[in-house]
Amino acid sequence: MPQPLARIVAQLKREPSRTGSIAITVFGDAIVPRGGSVWLGTLLAFFEMLDIDAGVVRTAMSRLAADGWLERDKVGRNSFYRLARKGRQTFDAATRHIYDPPPSDWTGRFELLLIGNGEDRDAAREALKNAGFGSPMPGVWVAPSGVPIPDEAGRAIRLELSAEDDSGRRLLSESWPLDRTAGAYLKFIKTFEPLRGWIARRETLSDAAAFTARILLIHHYRRVVLRDPLLPPALLPKDWPGRAARQLCGEIYRGLLPLSEQWLDRNASNQRGALPKAGDELARRFGEA
Repeated sequence: MPQPLARIVAQLKREPSRTGSIAITVFGDAIVPRGGSVWLGTLLAFFEMLDIDAGVVRTAMSRLAADGWLERDKVGRNSFYRLARKGRQTFDAATRHIYDPPPSDWTGRFELLLIGNGEDRDAAREALKNAGFGSPMPGVWVAPSGVPIPDEAGRAIRLELSAEDDSGRRLLSESWPLDRTAGAYLKFIKTFEPLRGWIARRETLSDAAAFTARILLIHHYRRVVLRDPLLPPALLPKDWPGRAARQLCGEIYRGLLPLSEQWLDRNASNQRGALPKAGDELARRFGEA
């Protein structure tokens, strides 16, 4: 394992267990483009590269299934997993947020959602955060106009507002912790910049290391970008680090993609055998608008 990747893995081990979150990254980034279903043994082989015990992985997978993120199929003694409807809906929205270029057709207006007390507010909170909405006060959520509204907030009162006046801009400044997000982007850049240098020097990289690096890259990046509302450039500081972070992530991702797909070709399977090849959408990730 190359030294830059070894440092990232060592850092991961110092954090609280994120096995379930990493598993979701594996599905969203690597398994869904190749049919959506994978043998548990494939996942165990991947997590072994992170030195995560098989029992921990099995427990995390069972919890994800119990929580409605995954569905499990048993074929004899073998278990196969795929994203459940809940997981797929979240993944579809996250895919656009992570891999697509930021919107460039902002109209200058914002979506304002008002959610009353009760079960609607509790059910919608996490879905709205993941969709890029910010909240300046309880029950009030805001995002650039055009951001898809998750089903969990479908009963919210919807209004539009302009950010041109001082009141609108104050609302935006209180809706998102941009300083915290900027700090998270800078930490991401510091963590993964050495890996970009390793790839640029065309150092020897195994397909196993490439797949491990690819998953950890997206795991770390999505933890930041899914909390980023992707505000229009006009509303962001000129030195906003989100732009550099996306460029870095895309460059590393494209560099890792061929070898990481080779690892899947050799090691990943579903109920029918080897996973099918990914479609063209995989190659388009981190492309320009």
